[in-house]
Amino acid sequence: MTALTILMIILAYLGGSLSSAVLVSRITGLPDPRDHGSHNPGATNVLRLGGRMAALIVLLLDVLKGMAPVYLAWYLEIKPVYLGFIGVAACLGHMYPLFFHFRGGKGVATALGTMLPIGFAMGGAVIATWLLVLLVSGYSSLASIVTVLLTPLFTYLLKPEYTLPVSLLSCLILIRHHENITRLLKGEESRLWRRRGGNSPAEVVKMGDAEQKRDERDEK
Repeated sequence: MTALTILMIILAYLGGSLSSAVLVSRITGLPDPRDHGSHNPGATNVLRLGGRMAALIVLLLDVLKGMAPVYLAWYLEIKPVYLGFIGVAACLGHMYPLFFHFRGGKGVATALGTMLPIGFAMGGAVIATWLLVLLVSGYSSLASIVTVLLTPLFTYLLKPEYTLPVSLLSCLILIRHHENITRLLKGEESRLWRRRGGNSPAEVVKMGDAEQKRDERDEK
């Protein structure tokens, strides 16, 4: 591993540590997504907290955090296997951000960003899977979990040289979804479509705070 590769891994982690959801929420006056709603600093939670445009900006920035370092590393002719680990570093930064007390998101959008420079067929397969599961189920978390489970298979079939780092990244994202998996099994997970029923941002915040108290009670 060359010094350039190590530098790119460090830069990818630091770039990933810029929490788009927290920064955009502060700029737009939305509640801190780490403390309200689902407590996940990601685009879906920002959407639930009342900001459609803010959620779109967060989504694009999170994808860019994964895409930019991998594309730059590819341009610098870094070996394919190291491109995968640079992508993992960007996602680790998103999950455990240095600049935000290591309270990060689940890395799905950033992981998608790392796939796009690898190949549009890969990115297309991942996006199509996520959208299909979301449209059928209404659960953003279930769409992410199913997509993450299938992504190593897509990688093996389309870009086998990236299978190891993609598999490691998939495991990390699944671990970050352990609470969602538990709620899905209990039938307590919130559907993304529930906002169409007319919940205001304030009501969503209250619902999230109630869920937090319930989780704290369960931990005791």
